Amino acid sequence: MSNTDDTKKQESRRNFLKLATVGAAAAAPGLAEAQQRRGRNAAVPAAPPEVEPVVPNELKNFKTAPLPPINFPMTGANLFGRACLAEGVGAMFCCPGNYGVINAVANHGIPSYGGRHEGTMVSAADGFTRASGVISTTSGTEGPGFTNMISGLAAAYVARTPLLLVASNMRVADDDTERGIQVMYQQPLTEGIKKWGKRLITPNRTAEYLSYAFRQLKTGIPGPVHLDFTAEVANYRIQNEAELGYYGKKALYRTESRPAPSAGDLDRAMSLINAAQRPMIVASTGVFYNKAWDALKAFAEKAQIPVTESGPQFGRFPHDHPLCAHAAGGSYASVDLVILVGQYCMPTAGEFAFPPAAKYIRIQPEAGDIGRNMPIDVGIVACENLTLQALTDRVRGTDRAAWINEVATAKRAFYTQNDEYYRIGKGYTDAVHPAVIAKELGDFLYRGKLPKEQTTVVSGGYGIARYVRRCLEAHRPGQVINGAYQFGSIGPDVGYAIGAAAAVQLGAGTQAAHKGAPVVNITGDAGFGISGMEIETQAKYRLPVINIVYNNNAWGTWNTYANAPHALHMYLFQENVRYDKMAEALGCHGEYVQTPDQFLPALQRAYDIARTQNIPSVINCQAKKEFWLREQFAPGFLGKTEPGITSYYH
Repeated sequence: MSNTDDTKKQESRRNFLKLATVGAAAAAPGLAEAQQRRGRNAAVPAAPPEVEPVVPNELKNFKTAPLPPINFPMTGANLFGRACLAEGVGAMFCCPGNYGVINAVANHGIPSYGGRHEGTMVSAADGFTRASGVISTTSGTEGPGFTNMISGLAAAYVARTPLLLVASNMRVADDDTERGIQVMYQQPLTEGIKKWGKRLITPNRTAEYLSYAFRQLKTGIPGPVHLDFTAEVANYRIQNEAELGYYGKKALYRTESRPAPSAGDLDRAMSLINAAQRPMIVASTGVFYNKAWDALKAFAEKAQIPVTESGPQFGRFPHDHPLCAHAAGGSYASVDLVILVGQYCMPTAGEFAFPPAAKYIRIQPEAGDIGRNMPIDVGIVACENLTLQALTDRVRGTDRAAWINEVATAKRAFYTQNDEYYRIGKGYTDAVHPAVIAKELGDFLYRGKLPKEQTTVVSGGYGIARYVRRCLEAHRPGQVINGAYQFGSIGPDVGYAIGAAAAVQLGAGTQAAHKGAPVVNITGDAGFGISGMEIETQAKYRLPVINIVYNNNAWGTWNTYANAPHALHMYLFQENVRYDKMAEALGCHGEYVQTPDQFLPALQRAYDIARTQNIPSVINCQAKKEFWLREQFAPGFLGKTEPGITSYYH
């Protein structure tokens, strides 16, 4: 930020304080009159000096502090920390609680982040893994802390995120006592939203159960694992390596081997592929976690099959590739064969925009879910990477020029429609239309000075997401995080951004080539109200996140009850709330954007501050709820097409 900009900002703050002081004096004239009657000077007291948030030395210096020596005999908590280090856990996100366990993880040198709410920190761990492909862990304590985590865990489950949740800190000895009233018996509460879980109550089996946990995280279809450490287990002292048995060596308790496709399954798949006129590949979660993007590209190019994406992260197939069909929703109704690769969370029949007569091939490493929700013509139970390589070896080059041209025509029509939405949005000059945010953000990220593959984006919100996703692009794995995938949770976006930004700052996994770059987070005012205080967590860890808040003064469902005055108030907020001022008070940079022409300069300032000072920003974009009404403010609330970039749940 330039000296001129800094001077203007400080002057603006001084003016704000002056106005606040004048307002206070005007609201209490009786005090001034009483002073005058007593013959005293009725001067208005000076405003208190402005105080900026301070980053304490403990936050500045912890990364350079030496790690404590940890040797046998060691506690169960330290054994867990050692296992996390050996298994490549990339980061921990937590709130205070479960103290022995979180301290042990941090003391093993695993990057650790402490926030304000357990649920948001689960989302941070989820966002870290979705952005990087690297396992993360999150922690809470028994009782309220654990229950705060449930929604975040559910979102991670449907996204099939290999996330390790640890909780407890209570004693088995306190079960069924008044002291133990907080004991939640967690495992039944997470049934249906985890891959595997265990309450640890037998101290000498800790190593065994840790091996179970990492085997579940590292093999098959991924998903969250839930361990609750009782105090007896966390504090138990393991005397030596021999006490661990073979469970102390990961090569002995799990395998890196992956299932290869059978010749018969490949033959049946090739028959459908060779007969198809308009096939399409849907690449999803399994391609990302199996690092199968190169194999996907080789197969698609040789077979000349367009590719679209679904799932919690975009970027398995590059956006500027001629076969990319992410934005070709207008062509989906013509598809005659769908090849689902790593589509772990299946929609029900009709949720994808493909025609009922289309045939389906589904590729994934486990058979149990194949055929659920939707009939499958050929199911291949194998590793996605190995299967794509085998199909590439077998497939013949096919001329599908007419089909590829049809897909390209659909893409051009889609982008022409985006341009028209932008033209309309620019015409509303008294507030910021979502089409303006979407188009100018997309141009800034992919058609300006920045490398198009650089910036990771967390795409959240409700109505704003349906505009912004139309203009987002993914040119490499893990570049766009779809927070609402399947679960549709409103509110975790700031948490997802913490995790994604931590992954970028650490250069973890797929973010290695973009280490240190700023991250963009898009959310709504409803969502920001749920997790917005975590921008203080972004600030204290100097995570360079540009948080764009679409502030339309309402929940996105307000218009359903617009003619019901006794209900409508429940869907509305105070208008023109200054989230940017809140950001400044919490150590971030704030921008208040009230007209379309102000958005791009504010975005540039926020980006420059993130890049040069590692300070997060909140760009508070003042909209109005009526923008969702198509009759008054075209184009109104937009629909969606699943899968592809306009998808919301898939």
